[in-house]
Amino acid sequence: MPDSLAVRAKLKEFFGYDTFKGDQERIISHLVAGGDAFVLMPTGGGKSLCYQLPALLMEGTAIVISPLIALMKNQVDAIRGFEAGSECIAHFLNSSLSRQQIADVREDLLSGRTKLLYVAPESLTKADNITLLKEIKVSFYAVDEAHCISEWGHDFRPEYRRIRSIVEEIGRAPIIALTATATLKVQSDILKNLGIPDAAIFKSSFNRPNLYYEVREKVEPEKDIIRFIRQNPGKSGIIYCLSRKKVEEMAQLLNINGIKARPYHAGLDAKTRTENQDLFLMEEIDVIVATIAFGMGIDKPDVRFVIHYDIPKSIESYYQETGRAGRDGKEGQCITYYSYKDIQKLEKFMQGKPVSEQEIGRQLLSEVVAYAESSQCRRKLLLHYFGEEYPQDNCGSCDNCLNPKPTFDGRKEMCRVIELILSMPENFKMEHLANILTGKQNAAITSYHHDQLPLFGSGKDHTEKFWCTVIHQGLILHLLDKGIETYGLISVTDKGKEFFEHPTALQLVEDRIFPDGVSEEEDDDDGAAASLKAGGGGGDMTLLSMLKDLRKDMGRRLKLQPWIIFGDPALEDMSILYPITYDELKNCQGVGEGKARKFGAEFIALIKKYVEENDITRPDDFVMKSSPSKSENKVYIIKSVDRQLPLEDIAEARGLEMDELMSEIEAIVATGTKLNLDYYIRQEVDDEVVEEILDYFKEEATSDSLQDAIAALEPDCEEMEIRLARIKFLCEIAS
Repeated sequence: MPDSLAVRAKLKEFFGYDTFKGDQERIISHLVAGGDAFVLMPTGGGKSLCYQLPALLMEGTAIVISPLIALMKNQVDAIRGFEAGSECIAHFLNSSLSRQQIADVREDLLSGRTKLLYVAPESLTKADNITLLKEIKVSFYAVDEAHCISEWGHDFRPEYRRIRSIVEEIGRAPIIALTATATLKVQSDILKNLGIPDAAIFKSSFNRPNLYYEVREKVEPEKDIIRFIRQNPGKSGIIYCLSRKKVEEMAQLLNINGIKARPYHAGLDAKTRTENQDLFLMEEIDVIVATIAFGMGIDKPDVRFVIHYDIPKSIESYYQETGRAGRDGKEGQCITYYSYKDIQKLEKFMQGKPVSEQEIGRQLLSEVVAYAESSQCRRKLLLHYFGEEYPQDNCGSCDNCLNPKPTFDGRKEMCRVIELILSMPENFKMEHLANILTGKQNAAITSYHHDQLPLFGSGKDHTEKFWCTVIHQGLILHLLDKGIETYGLISVTDKGKEFFEHPTALQLVEDRIFPDGVSEEEDDDDGAAASLKAGGGGGDMTLLSMLKDLRKDMGRRLKLQPWIIFGDPALEDMSILYPITYDELKNCQGVGEGKARKFGAEFIALIKKYVEENDITRPDDFVMKSSPSKSENKVYIIKSVDRQLPLEDIAEARGLEMDELMSEIEAIVATGTKLNLDYYIRQEVDDEVVEEILDYFKEEATSDSLQDAIAALEPDCEEMEIRLARIKFLCEIAS
């Protein structure tokens, strides 16, 4: 076994470093001495060196089992860059190689020149490869991204489960498992499945002090992302999306808006993926838009931002992906867009899976929701998830610490929800419970005689939305549970029953209850609560207060709820952009041509006067260009609706699902373009239902939020009915 001086000499010779980082030296010494090891080391901690250097020191060839072809190529290129002469040879063996390339790899292996061989788990299981590997001396096996072994991990790969049996067939040698993210449950799964229960465990701190964590509400995320990237010119970044389609759309949108970007996902051919990855690594482009297929082991130290367009499926995924920012210890911004609607979509995707998989998936999702909606320090939450305590109360580098969210003691409200659930012999969905508490009469309430319950209407001083959010936070805190097999039915946990018997202070986050800034009740108080959430985007607080006063006054004059005139996001944008023309006003969130012309004159006049009196320097105009395909869709849809074609025919003609078409129509209407869908609505929706939905938006709604409307109106009205009537309302009244 090489002594410490010899190991450090090799470190300097091959990698150019004088000293090791963290536990690297201990890990390497343990492996060289023939011991099994489990290494838990955050991204950027230097995991790859823990097996690359021992491979150069030990006799034989190290087999590195790695999940991605792109990762293998990146690592082989890197190790070859460190080589001294030809004595150290690294290869990879996977489906991307030609017959001649495979023959070359085989020759180098059998000659003993190859020190590192990277293989995918799928390649490792092939009979020809097993036969080949039996003929060489294996120094050790390194299982990289080992969390893939665990069904609790964020990227479960069944082939990883066969590694132990293949190792036994090729010939046992020391095993080192490495991952950047693993809970105790995942760690246990890895050790058990690799058959190394007595492996030495090396854990590094998960704290990345240079990373800034932020969760933003998912309102016009594309526009927000483009603005953010323009404010950070020349910086490298990764944008993660869950679907290949969204990856392609986002990459195209960025390029149209002058941002150099390329897509990366498993649907692209290997050549294109490699080209796009290399362009990013060589800094020919600034942004890579990718699914989770991108990033594992990619050695680019100066990624300055990681954006999640879609919320990840687990905290493990989130930590792994955000960890690709700032690996050089310098700036790294991690921004995630969150909408509970995205969580509901992910839950629906799980419904067809076995109950055991649903249970695992929902548990992982619940942790993500708890993180996204929490008012606590995000760094503290992340470290606690991985079993590490963070002693400070304020990290000074996350949105919750820099801009604390207002909270209130919600123990009475939570107890009322629990009491209601326990008082009924059957379980019901969240929206039904909220309707009982607010005293709403509908068919479902009366058919179950729930209007006769003692608690019926006991919470009418709040909205259905308020109670849905209380119930939702009860789920996060594990006081309540949403059934797996009985999907969506709410029950009380043992922890919830204990809380009901002995209530303690329970801080609930106000801005989840009132995401538009102020509650319906507060909105009547002469602007006293105008600053509850305002300013999250860094706007002019004085101007924002004046704009809200004007909106309230105009609402009274026009006999319209203030939000119908302009929503809070629009006013917040006005307080940042200072628009003084109709064209500039249209650039604000939720303001289109129609709204600008109908309601904008007084707002423009107020802003213009304010700018002149306070000598304000206005920012450059921000206009987001849309993709040609989006523009083509828009024109086609408008013309087809004018011709009164069935929506199903329009969707089929453009290759869209109905949900996608509705989203396109809603986007068109949001820009202020009026569409008359009466011909279709009359055919599909009963007049009474349309009136009920319109009345809700006129009299009850505090915003035009579709999600809030669904929560308030289901199960009396179906989602499609609500969406159609909402479009009618926006076109006839709100724009």
